[in-house]
Amino acid sequence: MLPPSITPDAAALQELRLLKRLRATPEIFTAIAGSTAAELRSQKQLRSHFDEELVRAALAVHDARLKAAAKLPAANQLWVTRTGVEQATAWAVAVHKARRFIGRTSVTDLCCGIGIDAAALAAHSNVNAIDLSVAMVQRAEWNADVLSTAGHVTGITADVTTQNWAGHCVHADPDRRGGRERPVKRLEQYQPSLEWMQVLTRTAMAGAIKISPAANFQQKFPGCEIELVSLDGECREATVWFGELAGTEPFRATLLPDGETLAASPLSAWAPQAVAVSDFLLDPDPSIVRAGLIDMLAERHSLQRLDPEEEYLTATDVPLTGFVSAFSVQAVLGSNPRELRSYLRDHAAREYEILCRRIPTEADAVRKQLPVGDGRPLAIIFCRISGRARTVVATRQAGKIADPRT
Repeated sequence: MLPPSITPDAAALQELRLLKRLRATPEIFTAIAGSTAAELRSQKQLRSHFDEELVRAALAVHDARLKAAAKLPAANQLWVTRTGVEQATAWAVAVHKARRFIGRTSVTDLCCGIGIDAAALAAHSNVNAIDLSVAMVQRAEWNADVLSTAGHVTGITADVTTQNWAGHCVHADPDRRGGRERPVKRLEQYQPSLEWMQVLTRTAMAGAIKISPAANFQQKFPGCEIELVSLDGECREATVWFGELAGTEPFRATLLPDGETLAASPLSAWAPQAVAVSDFLLDPDPSIVRAGLIDMLAERHSLQRLDPEEEYLTATDVPLTGFVSAFSVQAVLGSNPRELRSYLRDHAAREYEILCRRIPTEADAVRKQLPVGDGRPLAIIFCRISGRARTVVATRQAGKIADPRT
């Protein structure tokens, strides 16, 4: 049973009417695409053909589509808002999540927003997309038409907190802003609330909740699996899997687009500490760090930690995994900047990459103090080794990527 639709207020209906007018006036977007930057700033030419309200709304959609191009396919056809794009799941991540729902005839997408997850889910299932905003529900339906090729998306304007979701397979994307300018990190500030999310994990038949990878999720979802998903080296999402869709391990890190994954309990492994840096310094992917699986990764690939408080690892060879970025060590220096500059007088590079995790460092300020030469690019890594601050000079290596099926 799905919750009853709510009746939108006058402001919501006005937003919906304007959205439908925009869709019925595709020529305004053609005019915007053919305008110069100066013409778009003045809007004079556009307003000679279209009314002011329509022009403002079309320009907002145009700007949001430009922002969406970096994370969504067919962005110039999508019905998006600036906030909707910022909160939307990157398409590659949405597709990855949707694969775990394969075999589910029906999925309900709670707090659907502009509907990117709903569209990905619709490749395998029929989807009910629910949101408090009638305009967002309409966008979700239209965007599914653009992005999906299989299942159907049915939009419902409703309050997801009024329904008991027992027996349902669900995906939920709580609001991480709650009317604020910037997203919040604490789950207690999400809307719907943390308590609602926790109840959902205990009552729904199966599902997933999308939360920020920076959220305080530790110990908040007992009995669930939390997957940290990294796309092109950036940790983009934490997914709380529960019910029939949860894995057997509490944490998982996944790399996209390659698909390599590692699942374990953070307490199930212990990595030995290195006395010194070996031939290679290894920087773990942020998904591994946020999942607490550094020791498990190290154990799997015979790596050592540089320091109990450092995420950096070391090894005599580059491991067969995409979960680390490898750097060939050229020199290990003290923490005095003069020692680094002295070394670089004979090894000056044409450019420098500055890395640090636990030692506060102003990368731009450091880079300005380094001598520039014609040598190959170098990485300057500030880290702790056995409790002492050190500076490692290294060159970035091409990683050996493991077969994600292993």
